Amino acid sequence: MSFITVDKVYFSYEDVEKPDHVNALDGVSLEIEKGEFVAVIGHNGCGKSTLSKLLNAMLLPDSGKVFVQGADTSDEAKTWDIRGQVGLVLQNPDNQLVASIVEEDVAFGPENLGIEPSEIRVRVDEALKAVGMYEYRLHAPYKLSGGQKQRIAIAGILAIEPDCIVLDEPTAMLDPSGREEVMSTLLKLNREKGMTVVLITHYMDEAVEADRVIVMDGGKVLTQGKPEEVFSQVELLKKHRLDVPQAAELAFRLRGCGLDIKKIPLDGEECVEMLAEVLK
Repeated sequence: MSFITVDKVYFSYEDVEKPDHVNALDGVSLEIEKGEFVAVIGHNGCGKSTLSKLLNAMLLPDSGKVFVQGADTSDEAKTWDIRGQVGLVLQNPDNQLVASIVEEDVAFGPENLGIEPSEIRVRVDEALKAVGMYEYRLHAPYKLSGGQKQRIAIAGILAIEPDCIVLDEPTAMLDPSGREEVMSTLLKLNREKGMTVVLITHYMDEAVEADRVIVMDGGKVLTQGKPEEVFSQVELLKKHRLDVPQAAELAFRLRGCGLDIKKIPLDGEECVEMLAEVLK
């Protein structure tokens, strides 16, 4: 069995003004393997944030099942075990930072799990070092930049020692420098520590860094695959009002002008190689 399995899941929010509300998730099925870096993309309202909250039992399906290492998220006896395995980082770090000192904030999760103080000390130090924020351990979170705050929020989840970290648009409120800080941290956790990462994002340049991209639309999975497989489907993505990486957009337009472009590039380096080949 996969690390996370989502099996025919339906979920809707109550809306007294719209009694015939549409499902936020409409029969979604997918699997996430341990150690994978998965990016989930789609326009606002497609269901990706709802999916992120279902993965750690913050929300429960109306029907269908979500399993984490075989444990049913609907089983109340398993809730805290599941949240210990799948940590969730929200879009706005200010909604997750609760203490006046950085290291106290990172210790909050382990303290609530009843971890021994000596073990908490070790976990806090290791988590802060993992995100490159150890030197800020005695700082006040409110004095940090957006990217630094988000890294502290990630450290708070790491201190719980989950097998998987799910991030709901963690870079949406950050400038390019902050986005780079967070993405660098996530790639390091995945590639050096083997942590499973599920990244909900609007940024295509972040999605191309993933092992697999899942595209959602209207509460359903529209398509999924390796980044090069997904972003080569430019017409399909545009039909559903989704962006593609700038390099892929350029290649798509050049193809439309009659140029023979065999492989769609995903980043600047691949784009330069493509142009060099075309202009030979």
